Amino acid sequence: MSTPPVDPHLPAVHLRPPRNWINDPNGLVFHDGHYHVFFQYNPYGPQHANMHWGHFRSPDLITWEELPVALAPTPGGDDADGCFSGNAVSVDGRLVAFYSANRTGRWWQPVTTAESQDGGHTWAKRPQALIPQPPADTTMYRDPYVWQQDGRWRMLVGSALADGRGAAQLYESADLDHWQHLGAFAADAPRPLPGGTDTGVGWECPQYALWPTPDGRERRGLLIVSAWDTDSGPRTTAAYPGHETPDGTFHPSAPVRLDHGPDFYAPALLRAPGGRLLLWAWSWEAREPTWVREAGWAGLLTLPREISLAADGTVHQRPAGEVAELRGERLLHATGRAQADWTVLGELGGTFDLTARLTPSSGRPGGLRLSTSADGDEHLDVTVDTDAGEVVVDRSHASRDPRAVGGAYRIPCPAARSGAPVELRMVADRSVLELFLSTGEALTLRFYPLSPAPWSLHAQSVDFTVQAWNLGAPAKPVPGTAAEDALHAHRPLPAEGAPCPQAPVPAADSSRL
Repeated sequence: MSTPPVDPHLPAVHLRPPRNWINDPNGLVFHDGHYHVFFQYNPYGPQHANMHWGHFRSPDLITWEELPVALAPTPGGDDADGCFSGNAVSVDGRLVAFYSANRTGRWWQPVTTAESQDGGHTWAKRPQALIPQPPADTTMYRDPYVWQQDGRWRMLVGSALADGRGAAQLYESADLDHWQHLGAFAADAPRPLPGGTDTGVGWECPQYALWPTPDGRERRGLLIVSAWDTDSGPRTTAAYPGHETPDGTFHPSAPVRLDHGPDFYAPALLRAPGGRLLLWAWSWEAREPTWVREAGWAGLLTLPREISLAADGTVHQRPAGEVAELRGERLLHATGRAQADWTVLGELGGTFDLTARLTPSSGRPGGLRLSTSADGDEHLDVTVDTDAGEVVVDRSHASRDPRAVGGAYRIPCPAARSGAPVELRMVADRSVLELFLSTGEALTLRFYPLSPAPWSLHAQSVDFTVQAWNLGAPAKPVPGTAAEDALHAHRPLPAEGAPCPQAPVPAADSSRL
């Protein structure tokens, strides 16, 4: 199925192929001078089926090359009904991908591997599953995550336990081929999280990272899990800050919500050269399936984020520094005070990067409005709620098409109650918004304006300093180009169904964002 020639909602700088379905990022790894981002991909249409691993790579997180499909189901094999999620490691000049082998009717997904000796262009699969059976007393089992620590390899696999808890199962190996199951690395009964969700009865896509503590006796650890429910499926993403003792035991603290938006799931980690920890996630569609089928594509990957864990256990996220290098023309640089009526600040394109410092006036809620129609009827609001101590993103009027999902979503911001300035950064890309507070909180949502850009930015009941830039450098090849054609050149695919800006003043400090 082809994407329409002009689709105003297809992102310009977020990673995804020009058409068809994608979901979880997989196999994030730095190898041979390139960042590699694999992802769940259906080459045949905009629905979750026929799961392959698509593949992008980049030398700099700015320019991306789409490589041929990496993994495809093997008829009659353990993965005959899909090469599902996992990760990859770089070792001895080769890439080793660990993934979930899916067969219809089998509730667990064995862990298996594939190996590439040529930077991910061609792959050889392991003849038999690496871990063919799940541990006892599990009712869901999938999504391996492998990393090297203290001279040994460790693996987490997501699971649900028979007693109703979600868990990450721990394995260890000396050689990547022989693995010992050590039990649950962490497990927890469903706990409430902000936004009306909980940590789920099952955990998908577990991810783990460590940071040293000054005394060297313990290390700060962060476990990220995607909360899954038996009836409703994927729900949200939870992060468990904690610490790891020298014996390798993880001691988690209470979970927090990793992203406060409704359209963020299955984040995956990549340890970059120099030690930065990068994160990508899947942002699913927030529109009815009929519209998705018409569009011919579904899903995208978030921009790369830098994620860190403070000494007090606070999780911090911000766009990777390289995202700022995508900035082109500065569209807006404005400062002033907006009263109760909406004040026009200027025009923005459909893909932009914006920083703002907002102080609500007179202790009343105030903020920004992105108007995407000339009459202002179609708009998305970002409000600092001084009473609740929150930043609220409201997409209830963001699309005139009733097939788009609405709703308002909140980020905790206790400083707002005191009237302190709130610093934030918004990256919008046609149908996705990623918002970051300087405190490290993040919110991701999808919205589908019917009116074409340019759009206008307004402020209300707030002292403001705002800057915005156009974002350029498309992150993907244009349909019909050689790069797009190369996506399917690696191997023949089976037929579908087989198996007014004011005078410049110092802008908001975006260095923390």
